[in-house]
Amino acid sequence: MTAASSKRVNTSILKPLKEALSLVFWYKKDLREYLSVVLPDVGLVGHLDWTDYKRNIVARLVETMAANQGKYLDELLTLILATADITDPSYLKRVEDGERKYKEAVAALASLRGLVEPYRALRTESEEATRRQREEEARAAAQREIRIKLGELCDLFYELTRLEDHQARGYALERLPNELFVLFDIDAKASFRIVGEQIDGAFTFEGTEYLFEAKWRKDWADVADLDSFSGKIGRKLENTLGLFLSVNGFQESVLTTYSQNRPKLFLMDGRDLSAVLEDRIGLPELLTRKRQHASRTGEVFISAYSLLGA
Repeated sequence: MTAASSKRVNTSILKPLKEALSLVFWYKKDLREYLSVVLPDVGLVGHLDWTDYKRNIVARLVETMAANQGKYLDELLTLILATADITDPSYLKRVEDGERKYKEAVAALASLRGLVEPYRALRTESEEATRRQREEEARAAAQREIRIKLGELCDLFYELTRLEDHQARGYALERLPNELFVLFDIDAKASFRIVGEQIDGAFTFEGTEYLFEAKWRKDWADVADLDSFSGKIGRKLENTLGLFLSVNGFQESVLTTYSQNRPKLFLMDGRDLSAVLEDRIGLPELLTRKRQHASRTGEVFISAYSLLGA
């Protein structure tokens, strides 16, 4: 039994904890990865409703643990201390309105940090060292697993580029979006359906519904391809957006035609896909920044490498 087992976490720290968790982790995937590292043996993380809003997810987790401190006190204490140890969530600067989000997250962490010293006293030096070592090992293991899976998908993609049978290549391409969405915790709402070399599907990302379409042909996607896809989007609810992937890129006329009149779709090409598979940029970040660019400029395409400054 640890020294903490005879104590309780005061409810006054729960709101600052929830605020810090909600602001520091902009993407739900990052939040889930963090919680899985900090709370690897509890089982609570996997049972949360990850389709819900981020603040609701955080609230449900923290309140469940706080309400049953007889069972979860050590884990709640670990979550408080680990979150207070976060010093610089600088990746937030890359999201929309990033400087403001970064400042809010830093302020929330400072508020939480000002309350944690009494809780640090509940842990011995050896217990704290063990906790931090366990978190580092779990974080490194999680990153290795992601890199391994991305490496497998990257190898598959480059194998497909050498296939001469374009129909077989189209069918094989089905694995990539399915497995990428799973890897990055993006909720695919419809199974992908292949027609020739075309993949159709739907997914939810950051509270928005998307239709998805992909082509891998000898030539570029043209205006007719986008007209057909745009028609599908237009028949859905008003807030539905579209993501169109053309591995071999797009005719210039596509970009000029669709970068007008408040577009409801944006585009990816094979180099964008390669950037994700090579772990240069995460798929959630790429989607967010492409959508931001389209919203701000009306341009339906910007390269991942332009976003990365490469």
